[in-house]
Amino acid sequence: MLIPVLLLLLGFGLLIKGGDWFVDGAVGIAHRFHLPELLIGATIVSIGTTLPEVMVSADAAFVGNSGISYGNAIGSIICNTSLIAALTIAIRPMGVDKRTLYFPVAVFFAVALLYAGFAYFTGRFDRWNGILLLAIFVTYLAVTVIQMKKHPVQAEEDEEGEAKVKERPLWLELVLLVVGAAAIAFGANLLVDNGTKIAAALGVPDSVIGLTIIALGTSLPELVTAITALVKGRSALSLGNIIGANLFNLVLVSGAAITISPFSLPAGKFLAGHNASLLVDIPVMFLVMAILCIPPILHGKLKRWQGILLLAIYAAYTVFQFLL
Repeated sequence: MLIPVLLLLLGFGLLIKGGDWFVDGAVGIAHRFHLPELLIGATIVSIGTTLPEVMVSADAAFVGNSGISYGNAIGSIICNTSLIAALTIAIRPMGVDKRTLYFPVAVFFAVALLYAGFAYFTGRFDRWNGILLLAIFVTYLAVTVIQMKKHPVQAEEDEEGEAKVKERPLWLELVLLVVGAAAIAFGANLLVDNGTKIAAALGVPDSVIGLTIIALGTSLPELVTAITALVKGRSALSLGNIIGANLFNLVLVSGAAITISPFSLPAGKFLAGHNASLLVDIPVMFLVMAILCIPPILHGKLKRWQGILLLAIYAAYTVFQFLL
């Protein structure tokens, strides 16, 4: 048991450092070609912090482990929202420009309803479902890029508050990008293999491990981003990153896993004779995102009570997963 645990921790470390290198390289290249800072955050950074989930779910899909593929995407959304965003809000409530939330939040809930429809009405995810989700991902990126290009002044505002990007040679930025991606891939493989071994040894269903431990591990890049933004007094930046990462968990992470290996809804847990995921996991995903997004859209502010409530939900959800 000791060796799988150590390898699991090594996988976490590689995911964190690999994500860090990937984002550094991507941001450096983007700045070199004068892309707006907001565009970088809405696309490259969100993709970079979501790469661990992509690699874990894709690797799990390749070996036919649908429980981890399914649980990791939903679990990461719940973790990003009710732990990472919640900590940021509980420590430093903030005002937000609600206009910037309309499009990503609307797309997230539309895609979440589509995803839930596959789960509730068919009980499985077919390859065409995955291809559709990936097509939505590409379309969302294209629309976001077009919007940012149309409003370059808005995207570049508040330059004094932006973290300065360290100047590096182009070759070094490319190396960071490639090595970061490789570290993420290797770390993801360690995480899936050893997470599965630990789950089997403890008698815990793969879907539970995916919804909790692996979801937390692959969400660490978002946690690092949130803490960094908090320290620099730019906590509003992490909100956009987390909403973007949550959307990418559905359209990119799930889309890639389903396209690689279609699967039926994991049936590892039951509650009152029904699949527990349909009664708990998916509803909790909608609930925490509603608590995070609706108040700022209505009032332009994130308040401390949201963070505290979300943290309480995350604690209860985690306990429930292991006690069921």
